[in-house]
Amino acid sequence: MAIQRILIVDDSPTERYYLTDILVKHGFSVTTADNGEEALARIKADKPQLILMDVVMPGANGFQVTRSIARDPELQDVPVIICSSKNQETDRIWGLRQGAKDYLVKPVDAAELLAKIAALG
Repeated sequence: MAIQRILIVDDSPTERYYLTDILVKHGFSVTTADNGEEALARIKADKPQLILMDVVMPGANGFQVTRSIARDPELQDVPVIICSSKNQETDRIWGLRQGAKDYLVKPVDAAELLAKIAALG
């Protein structure tokens, strides 16, 4: 089943706009959350087919929220791609260990993002 509904979780309005713009232009339906707590509420309400997760946010960070999603039986089938400015290999490995399916470093390349989404779908 092709991915249509995507949730973007990022505390930066600029980053949310940038990612939303790319995805909407390619036919995706996008909702956003600006922190981890809002993201968890939105995931339960809307059940997106993919989550793009920032790491550095106020409150729960993206690694913590990804781990919560991966451990929740109702949510664990929703794939998470971490999109972070944290560009160390250890960050990438840690993100994948928390349950993320992939890890992209900001600024996110549009073609690479769309290829990763297509691979998951």
